[in-house]
Amino acid sequence: MESSSAAMTVIPPFKGDRRMCVFGKAAGLIASSLLWATMITPTATVSASPTRVDQLVRTALQLDPNTARGAALYDEHCARCHGPQALGSATNVIPALAGQRRAYLIKQLADFTELERESPDMHSVVSRAALAEPQVWSDVAAYLNGLPVVRFPETGDGQGVELGEAIFQEQCAACHEEDARGDDDGFVPSLRNQHYSYLVRQVRSLASWHRSSVDADLVRYLDSLDTDELTSVADYLSRLRGPTRDRLRMHDDGTVSD
Repeated sequence: MESSSAAMTVIPPFKGDRRMCVFGKAAGLIASSLLWATMITPTATVSASPTRVDQLVRTALQLDPNTARGAALYDEHCARCHGPQALGSATNVIPALAGQRRAYLIKQLADFTELERESPDMHSVVSRAALAEPQVWSDVAAYLNGLPVVRFPETGDGQGVELGEAIFQEQCAACHEEDARGDDDGFVPSLRNQHYSYLVRQVRSLASWHRSSVDADLVRYLDSLDTDELTSVADYLSRLRGPTRDRLRMHDDGTVSD
């Protein structure tokens, strides 16, 4: 596989799952788990250190992405579950990845590869030799970031939208921004353009302490939400539409992404 050269870029202070600003104090809501939920994998038992993951992410962010190669890798390894345009599947509770933040996608791929994030569906995919390197993460993430977002994600019944908006704006917008597009640096994910059923599942998963790399304050906050509050936030977020690339910037290699 052809490898791209590293560009000498200045990477902002890293904002991974362990350091994520959380919801007022706990703002990551569905956030930290908005990625890559359904491809076949055994449960991970040994994880790499967060420091190693951070180093790999920084390396990937400095590499020149090859979106054509990213598209080919996605088609071969990911499209079977996430769909040919990365729009996910509400029926199968598979997340939409199209238009997601590039840095966040790279971080999640690194976490899955280094066993910092467990998933019964993902590890056997990202552990393949063709996917287990920073250049590949850069390529795939850049490809996904440039795809048009899902136009009609699944939504809830609409009964709790006002409650969901109030909770989100008070507890989550400090990190995810008022329109849920994520932070300037791209490590806090967009929560827009996502399927309701997936958002609900991931909030419940986080509240059940199924993510060891997530801040404990976030988990406790999510666990404090009752069913109506949880589903209301997910329903509100599922109705937020539009591109997340409203903070485009040019990188040193001449590419443009958010």
